Amino acid sequence: MNGTVATGFEAVREAFAHNFEALGERGAAVVVHRDGHKVVDLWAGTRDVSGGAPWERGTAQIMRSATKGVAAAALLLLHQRGELDLDAPVGAYWPEFKEHGKEHVRVRDVLAHRAGVPALDRPLTPAEAADPDTGAAAVAAQAPAWEPGTDHGYHAQTYSWLTGELVRRVTGRTVGAWIAEHIAAPVGADLWVGLPEAEAHRAGLVGPVEPPAAPGGLRTRPKRNVADAYTDPDSLTRRAFGAIHPAPDENDPAYRAAELPASNGVATAEGLSRFYASLIGEVDGGARLFTPATVEAARAEASSGADRVLVVPTRFGLGYMLHGVASPLLGPGSFGHPGRGGALGFADPESGIAFGYVTNGQQKGVTADPRAQALVRAVRSSLAA
Repeated sequence: MNGTVATGFEAVREAFAHNFEALGERGAAVVVHRDGHKVVDLWAGTRDVSGGAPWERGTAQIMRSATKGVAAAALLLLHQRGELDLDAPVGAYWPEFKEHGKEHVRVRDVLAHRAGVPALDRPLTPAEAADPDTGAAAVAAQAPAWEPGTDHGYHAQTYSWLTGELVRRVTGRTVGAWIAEHIAAPVGADLWVGLPEAEAHRAGLVGPVEPPAAPGGLRTRPKRNVADAYTDPDSLTRRAFGAIHPAPDENDPAYRAAELPASNGVATAEGLSRFYASLIGEVDGGARLFTPATVEAARAEASSGADRVLVVPTRFGLGYMLHGVASPLLGPGSFGHPGRGGALGFADPESGIAFGYVTNGQQKGVTADPRAQALVRAVRSSLAA
């Protein structure tokens, strides 16, 4: 293990080591900021899930849906700057989106997973998904699965084209280019939506890993209704996660270079933590992205209850998962986003904590990876000590 922890945060080092010893970790990093300054900076294992070269300071990994928190920040910053009205219909910026009764879908409905279009009748191939014109046209032509605005369901893949096209219509820039200029650069975050060729050498290879057996040789299994939703090819759950088919190769340079802000952002743990630190305060005396009013908008509950896609109760603010049973964060005021299989980033304004965790070993969980949760519990215990 490499890195440092500030006095009082030794429990995070212990939890990080335990992840490798008992929870199947292969290679990972965790960074925690408090009041804009690093208090935890740890990395260990190998950069690639299959082994080989060691993880180094600055090794980056694909973070799957943890990217959604960055996409949400783009829309909220445009709102903060007066360029995007959260209560305006999406069709005011993107007229083609009005088809099939979607004319009343608001920008805030997109952020809160209430737009009603989590799945596509015809999934896109990875090449089609990478084309912003094709992706946007598919979502615009899609009939909603429920009356928009009346309920919520996780837009696992379509969130890419919903948020990306809004950024493009408002700014004239692609979402990845806008994020690079207006989010990553001002705060010095190693974070990309659309990994540049010049940075590709920093990203390790990811892959599935099996979690260890629970005590007694048993594995924790999901409830039957959840398991059924993920195995039934006709369920909204499977269709939402399968909006790109066949599933893309996440180690393919072409996929990593695409700008899919629902699923393919690449970041270092420090970049992810630094991003969240910049939402709630200055980082190392530098830029702050969100005003206090925008922080409150981001974490004000906009959706809660049974999720039509995830089939468990979820809570969302505007683009961010909130602390709850499905996605335990640091405390009631925390907001952030997990990535299916491991990654997690969040901020907790009350404690001044920002957290970033990335891994190359993708386990089966969607919202509450045991390795990330062990680290969150260690941060919580450090604050309570």
